Amino acid sequence: MRLSLTAAALLLATTAHAAEFTWAETTDPQTMDPHAVNSAAVLGFLNNVYEGLVRRGKDMSIEPALATAWEPIGAGEGWRFTLRQGVKFHDGADFTAEDVLFSYQRASSEEADTRSWFAPVSEVKVVDDFTVDIMTSAPNPIFPDSIANWMMVDSGWAEANNAARPDKDNGNHATLNTNGTGAFRVTAREPGLRTVLEPHADWWDEATHNITRAELTPIQNPATAVAALLSGDVDFINPVPIQDTERLKANPDINVIQGIEARVIMLGFPHEAPALKYSAETTDKNPFADVRVRQAVAHAVNVPAILQTIMRGNAAEVSQLVSPAMRGFSSDLAGRPAYDVEKARTLLAEAGYADGFSFGLKCPNDRYLNDEAVCQAVTGMLAQVGIKATLDAMPVQNYWPELRADNYDMYLLGWSPGTFDAEHPLRFLASTPNAEKKLGSWNFGGYSNARIDELLPMIQSEIDDTKRQAMLDETTKIMQEEVAYVPLYVQPLVWGTQANIEMTQRPDNFFILRWVSVN
Repeated sequence: MRLSLTAAALLLATTAHAAEFTWAETTDPQTMDPHAVNSAAVLGFLNNVYEGLVRRGKDMSIEPALATAWEPIGAGEGWRFTLRQGVKFHDGADFTAEDVLFSYQRASSEEADTRSWFAPVSEVKVVDDFTVDIMTSAPNPIFPDSIANWMMVDSGWAEANNAARPDKDNGNHATLNTNGTGAFRVTAREPGLRTVLEPHADWWDEATHNITRAELTPIQNPATAVAALLSGDVDFINPVPIQDTERLKANPDINVIQGIEARVIMLGFPHEAPALKYSAETTDKNPFADVRVRQAVAHAVNVPAILQTIMRGNAAEVSQLVSPAMRGFSSDLAGRPAYDVEKARTLLAEAGYADGFSFGLKCPNDRYLNDEAVCQAVTGMLAQVGIKATLDAMPVQNYWPELRADNYDMYLLGWSPGTFDAEHPLRFLASTPNAEKKLGSWNFGGYSNARIDELLPMIQSEIDDTKRQAMLDETTKIMQEEVAYVPLYVQPLVWGTQANIEMTQRPDNFFILRWVSVN
């Protein structure tokens, strides 16, 4: 399946009249700081406010944004970016190369959750006011694709407001306030209640929307969100509950936009933990450190049943950290472990856990489609083989701190590769965590394999697609054999709008407001 086929509901026309627009999502952006939290909920929203050197179009292809052109330097030493002139931040300040240098220093700092994005970068040089050289430690042909979500912050504004570095734990001025160059500026921010945006009058690009004011309201309860859509209180909801899809499709006043997201939903393990944290009886060891236990989990989870009953046939099972639509997917390793309760029990017995054990499963309840329901199903399936989970489901705002504090025995994670390339999850989820090298920042369980660490920089620099794919195949095989994670399925995309709304749905689940038309 080509990426161009996964983008749905392309904008058909624009209208002359102006309009207000309201929408609801289950997850409120955790912060307004584009470098503080590397999550789709934050980055997707802030793509309407901040901009990068490049951006993704409706078909996910890379196109110019704050850079008008880019070209490799020498024999792979780096990339030269020519910046767009005449760009204004929302406060009227000029965008220049100094802001690019500052945004690199900020986004790659120890305090930034985006730090891993810059692992290949050795230096950023300001050539002149509108030319920047980004040097890499090795040839990196996919680098421009990798920075589509690296957003530029005004150096003067950040420094004047004591926000020169992000602070995702305690917050600072950039947590609640914004100053981007994007099509919309934030005019009101009440976390958990509402966020208001208005068009940026001095935006450099041509506006294709007709929005005069937009307001995001987080609605965690799916039934409440559907009721708000049906009553006309909101123009758009994301997501539509799977169980309500057919009912909404039958309503002539509602449009349902369906597609497949790039996001893989998986189970993660505490690989380096010496012992379980939430077990009633297994308190002095970590069963998940044994690959046979992880294999048992993979065989015990009935993914086809989850897809049929919870996802109503709207998702596809997956065996890797990327979907078949992504560059670098290993076609020869597409099969996932079969659902086999007896094999799972045999593996547990071989590992010394014939009677099973108890543990704690952490899960968000407002981040992924039907996330808590999926975790409840997994809990029941694991219980059938003697692995008894105590499920702790919580809002995503509380969830990420729990994972970063290692407060789990197993967890649910979704990952959408920002580059649409298999290198991306390797860098974030499978590399041995290394703050100095800016690697493994979302590898909560501390999974580590020396060969994967060795292959990653080779994958990043290899230009020959055949050689590169062979290395990606090797990493996929290693992770499958070691059960680094248990990939479950590729998440579906289901959006609901009023019938008079036209918009674009991209497979990264980013809602781009500048493509909205209210008819």
